[in-house]
Amino acid sequence: MLLSLSWLREFVPYEGTAQELGDRLTMLGLELEEIVRPYDDIASIVVGHVVECADHPGSDHLHICKVDAGQGELLDIVCGAPNVAAGQKVPVALVGTTMPGGLVIKKAKLRGAPSCGMICSERELGLTDDHSGIMVLPETAVPGTLLVDTLELDREVLDISITPNRADCLSVIGLARETAQAFGLPFSIPERQCVEDGPAVELPPIDIRDPDLCWLYTGRVITGSSIAPSPMRIRHRLHAVGVRPISNIVDVTNYILMECGQPLHSFDLDKLEGGRIIVSRAADGEKFVTLDGQERTLDARDLCIRDAGRAVGLAGVMGGLNTEIDENSRNVFLESAVFRPGTIRKTSRRLGLSSEASYRFERGIDQQRTRWALDRACAMMAELAGGKVCPGVAVAEPRPFAPVLMDFRPARANALLGVELGADFCERVLSGLGCEIRHKGESWRVAQPSWRPDLTREADLIEEVGRMHGLDTIAPVLPPIARDLARAGEPESRFAFWSRIKRWGAGLGLNEAINYSFVGHKDLDHLGLPQEGRIAIMNPLSAEQDALRTWLAPGLLNSLRNNLAQGAAGLRLFELAHVFHARPLEDAHDTGATETGKIGILLYGARYDSAWPQPEGDMEYTDLKGVVEHLLGFLHLSGARYRQADDHPFLLPCVELMLPDGAGEVQAGVLGRVRQDMADAFHARKAIWLAELDLEVLRRLHDATRVRFRALPVYPPVRRDITVMAAPQVQVAQIMEHVRGLRLPLLEDEDMVLQDCFEPAGGDERNLTFRLTFRHAERTLKDAEVDKEREKVAQSLVKHLGVRV
Repeated sequence: MLLSLSWLREFVPYEGTAQELGDRLTMLGLELEEIVRPYDDIASIVVGHVVECADHPGSDHLHICKVDAGQGELLDIVCGAPNVAAGQKVPVALVGTTMPGGLVIKKAKLRGAPSCGMICSERELGLTDDHSGIMVLPETAVPGTLLVDTLELDREVLDISITPNRADCLSVIGLARETAQAFGLPFSIPERQCVEDGPAVELPPIDIRDPDLCWLYTGRVITGSSIAPSPMRIRHRLHAVGVRPISNIVDVTNYILMECGQPLHSFDLDKLEGGRIIVSRAADGEKFVTLDGQERTLDARDLCIRDAGRAVGLAGVMGGLNTEIDENSRNVFLESAVFRPGTIRKTSRRLGLSSEASYRFERGIDQQRTRWALDRACAMMAELAGGKVCPGVAVAEPRPFAPVLMDFRPARANALLGVELGADFCERVLSGLGCEIRHKGESWRVAQPSWRPDLTREADLIEEVGRMHGLDTIAPVLPPIARDLARAGEPESRFAFWSRIKRWGAGLGLNEAINYSFVGHKDLDHLGLPQEGRIAIMNPLSAEQDALRTWLAPGLLNSLRNNLAQGAAGLRLFELAHVFHARPLEDAHDTGATETGKIGILLYGARYDSAWPQPEGDMEYTDLKGVVEHLLGFLHLSGARYRQADDHPFLLPCVELMLPDGAGEVQAGVLGRVRQDMADAFHARKAIWLAELDLEVLRRLHDATRVRFRALPVYPPVRRDITVMAAPQVQVAQIMEHVRGLRLPLLEDEDMVLQDCFEPAGGDERNLTFRLTFRHAERTLKDAEVDKEREKVAQSLVKHLGVRV
């Protein structure tokens, strides 16, 4: 919303700077985007007085003018405009001036005549598109003064970002009301008296076919209007706030729109067939040409304004070309209405047609001021176009405005905000907002003002008094959190379980990624994921986000690509989120989606940060497996088994994580390397190691785990290494499982680890070195006892697995 500072001051006597106003509005939730100075490009243009004007002897259209520009001497300026004449006050660009289009004015000779400046047209000044002749200023203009001062042009315009709930601030009056509240200033609206001095005419009857879509429709007739350009003050004010001036009648509707927030539309009354107005839905496939000259195809969801035989307007969005105001229009039917916001929003988005009117109708209109805005516009039209306002108003209001009644408790406001506001302050703020306080006590009864459709409950009123107090002035104090011992031992919540895993990931040195739940079908197709079970988005924000994710991998891989584009050499990411799969609907309230919690882990690039003096090397499968095993240890889950998956859409090699579950096993996730042909699309030049685990399975197994405690060992351990020479098909897990199955009394099988793996070049065996830990609970072991136990392990491996030791 562009706010003219001079326009604002017509309603509130604010004398501060634009920056001070913008800063205060920002703290009230109306953020200042920037301060625009729309006429800086013509700040050096001065007023000139054409003293003499003679035809150029060497041209049939040029004129040689002597101009008093307040420089102490008359300037010779050659001008080609057909309307230049002696005695005029005109805008003059002096030598050295840079025009809005970039042209620099220099001394020149035109057909032999010297020219020391330029007399400007409105288009050359960037004010309008009019280039039919030079701009003629009022007789009261003083030569040598700045043009922007003479025309009282807006030096500063604030660009205010309005949140969707604050429809009341999409007008100068709405922002003036906020300014008055913020600075404790009086607020008043200068009245425009609408005089019904026109002839009595039969007003068009209003027929609203669907009262749910149109809550109020009013209209007036103005006769005898003369279509012409608006006065300079109106045109320049509209130009300053980004609205293109067109003609006096149309400019008035735009002026009231920006001033009051009420969209209006003017019809050429003589072009309305049958002398009636019908508000009804469009027919499927109906064609309609809007004011921009584009033919639109409508359907039954769109609301139209019709005369007796055809559509003449797209309700709340744009009028029709068939009834537009042109230079021949004399009689005007002016519309002021209130439509259901959702209907206007859907039509505007479906047709890709957004206007200043639809932008406001989508957010809500002040229904109580709709008739008032109509009368205000009629008064301006009568003044600017010379028309006569006919007696009477055509009105249909199937849904009168009824304010929402809310309870407000000052004590509750103090408790929520954490400050003592005082009942007098709360009353002053609510009254200043326009609320009606109908009852006071411990609980007040407050009626909503018609221009604040966002105020519907007590929390909204508390927010308002907090805003005016200054949310930025409330000291940030963390609330005390007390845990009741009576709840000790209750099952851990899902949130607490996920939070604990997030702390684990951060503590391990992984960076948490948070990605959208939306991905693209093309992302899922690229990873070879099946079409079955996908949930497509009916109204996606973009083509890249048209489906709900079925895996976390697409988001993590896109995060990798973004980080690589920023020059990252290595990456360690984890993400906890839901994935979604379609399933049959079970009842009317079912969403048809299954949400499963997953944790994704991605490792890429260098194992160590370059800042640390560590050996060089890239991360590999053992790093990923180590992270997964660390997570399992954190959750007290043991007995994990890894088996190679024969076929996976995007991991090669791929390993399935199997965990014991009662008498059997359950798959808890997969881990492996992203296929290189797929990794190339994410700009990866090294291996991408990725794991995706099912949090629902991990949580269930974690809850079933019973942690047991035992005394710490007193006597020292004795460790021995054993190297096994085995064929490639003998797996490490198979060897460790066999050793643990021996259940030797002195062997601590939980501490058995693989120390080294060596594959001799050209050999058909690999050397696996394991470290065994021996300990006795009641005494210190002797070397002979340990060697004997080690020998038992060696002989058993040779006998049962066919390896060499």
